[in-house]
Amino acid sequence: PNSIVSNSSIGQSCKITSSVIEQATLEDAVIVGPFSHMRPGAHLESGVHIGNYGEVKNSRIGRGTKSGHFSYIGDADVGANVNIGAGAITCNYDGDTKNRTIIEDGVFIGSDSMLVAPLHIGANARTGVGSIVTKDVPAGASAIGAPARIITNGQKQPQKEVD
Repeated sequence: PNSIVSNSSIGQSCKITSSVIEQATLEDAVIVGPFSHMRPGAHLESGVHIGNYGEVKNSRIGRGTKSGHFSYIGDADVGANVNIGAGAITCNYDGDTKNRTIIEDGVFIGSDSMLVAPLHIGANARTGVGSIVTKDVPAGASAIGAPARIITNGQKQPQKEVD
């Protein structure tokens, strides 16, 4: 209800609530809204959830990825089963050029993270809350801070004994 859909392809069992879908593709079982905007070139694969006040432009969002609220995903290729925290954005424009962000499968993007393109985040990597990520993050690594720095390399650290 209360949605506008124009020049778009909508799959089976999708739910669109009070949102605008224009020149976009939603595969099966996609949930959008409320108050979201799927702009031209947005392609949401099956099972994607873009929640309250989300915006997607010229991006492919992989199967099962979730972005619950207040996010902007522009000029990005996002893998499957990625979690994008509240307020996270892709900073795709540098003043001259639109740049792409690549986020591989299984990544966790912390709330309020800024992903400054061009950028590549490897599979199963993580960004901390409020991080400003300006450099590529290797698969399995964690990056935090402003600007973000790598704090783990994806390897399990031995437990320290506590007396």
